[in-house]
Amino acid sequence: MANEVKHQVVTREGLQKLIDELEYNKTTRRTQVAEQIKVAISFGDLSENAEYDAAKNEQANLEQKIAELENTIRNAVVMDESEISTDVVGFGTTVRIVDVEEGEEEEYSIVGGPEADPMNNRISNESPVGAALMGRHKGETVTVLTPNGPWKIRIEDIYLQ
Repeated sequence: MANEVKHQVVTREGLQKLIDELEYNKTTRRTQVAEQIKVAISFGDLSENAEYDAAKNEQANLEQKIAELENTIRNAVVMDESEISTDVVGFGTTVRIVDVEEGEEEEYSIVGGPEADPMNNRISNESPVGAALMGRHKGETVTVLTPNGPWKIRIEDIYLQ
C-alpha cells in the first residue's frame, strides 16, 4: 500500500513562518548544536561524556524537526483568502461562540494543523472543537465531545479577521 500524502492547508503567513523556522533550524540551530558537540568532544572520553550524549540527542531531535518542517512545507496547500466564505464556519474564519450553560463568550480562528496555537485561540480544523464547528452556521448550537464531557456551544458570529 502506498503512503498517502497528507496535505496541510495553511495561510500565506503560516507558510512563511514555517519557511522561516526551517531556515533558522538549518542555519543557526545546526551551527549551535555542532558547536555543542565540538565542545563536548574536547572534554575527552566519549564513553562517559554526558554533554556529548546530550548534544548528539539534541542534534537528532533537530534533524527530525527539520525533516518534519520540510515535509509540511512540501505538502502545504496555501489557501486563497479571497475564496473564504463567512456563511459557514470554515478554514480561515473566526467564530464567536457562547457556552450555552455558562454564558461565556470565546472566539476561535480556524486554521490548519501547522498554524494551530490554542493558547492564542487559533485551533486546528481537525481538533475536536474545530471539527465540530466546521460547516456550521451562525445561530446553530453544537455539542462538542471533550475529555470533560459534552460541551454545548452556540455560534454567535462568523467573520474574517
